[in-house]
Amino acid sequence: MAQPTSINTQEHEDFRAMARAFLEKEVVPHHEQWEKDGQVSREVWRKAGEAGLLCFDVEEQYGGMGVRDFRYNAIVAEEISKVGASGLGFPVHTDIIVPYISSLGTEEQKQRWLPGLVSGELISAIAMTEPGAGSDLQGLKTSAVDKGDHWVLNGSKTFISNGIMSDVVIVVAKTDPDAGHMGFSLLVVERGMAGFERGRNLDKMGLKAQDTAELFFDNVEVPKDNLLGTEGHGFIHLMENLPQERVSIACIAVAACEHVLDLCLGYAKEREAFGKPIGKFQHNRFLLAEMATEVYIARTFVNECITKLNAGEVDTSLASMAKWWTTELQKKLVDQGVQLHGGYGYMMEYPIAKAYVDSRIQTIYGGTTEIQKEIIGRGLGI
Repeated sequence: MAQPTSINTQEHEDFRAMARAFLEKEVVPHHEQWEKDGQVSREVWRKAGEAGLLCFDVEEQYGGMGVRDFRYNAIVAEEISKVGASGLGFPVHTDIIVPYISSLGTEEQKQRWLPGLVSGELISAIAMTEPGAGSDLQGLKTSAVDKGDHWVLNGSKTFISNGIMSDVVIVVAKTDPDAGHMGFSLLVVERGMAGFERGRNLDKMGLKAQDTAELFFDNVEVPKDNLLGTEGHGFIHLMENLPQERVSIACIAVAACEHVLDLCLGYAKEREAFGKPIGKFQHNRFLLAEMATEVYIARTFVNECITKLNAGEVDTSLASMAKWWTTELQKKLVDQGVQLHGGYGYMMEYPIAKAYVDSRIQTIYGGTTEIQKEIIGRGLGI
């Protein structure tokens, strides 16, 4: 089957082999138990840090490898998708959250947090979504009042990835209620701060091993030293970092699409009906031909986005295009895959069923498909 032109070097493929071996040894044998537990072990985070699978773009002086090349990020996301290890919060940690600290943190903040984030001893989360505000960031109610040498934080967040296990949480809070979108700031809340409580580990349709929680802040005193970036520029900081988040989600989506295609091809060749493999029936052969074509297009598109991201050329519109199109494709293909598998596709012992329930969130988090189209439309001047 034709393959898109690779953007990786041999060094990247060597890294892939290492990541794959790590997952086969340290993750695959345990993931079923983690799904029952509702979270992965802290030990696997530390082992991932030791293996160099976390935060490789962090500078060497803070414990990282100083490798700023998103192809490595994509490889980790791809290999996680291929083994169905949906409980691992590594991509959200490495691709989305830690870059805020790397790019916005003071020297003191970097020295305080980055080494632990790289080693896996500290787990990160970002708290944007609230019970009454999802994709509408300007509708957030969580507030922080300036008390001189500290902020007093009040409010709640929900659907927070890594929410139960996180040690360092970047909280989006309103610090000036009269300043509109310039009234938000980013505050770092740390495990153990008085008034910071975690609610239940949310019972989701899929991603059963990934801890997703409600967070509550009741008069939490956050030191001024924990302000991340510039006061009042929280919304701007989010807009600057969201393109990489959306490309990261697109990387997960296209890898999942490739995985679904592989599952369907394997099943179509092995499963027989009416005396022949089901792949020999024209309808199924045409379906697989369409899936292969769409996966090829998606991989080519995402490869270009990765290349542009490395060059600093991904704007909000392109990132939104990648995010909505690949995740909607993932949702479509996995649904077709379940149908192709028939009754077995509905059984959780078959990987296609797990891929189905794990995929559904993709078009929602990171900004819904509808929000992505709104962003693109505004970029078109309409």
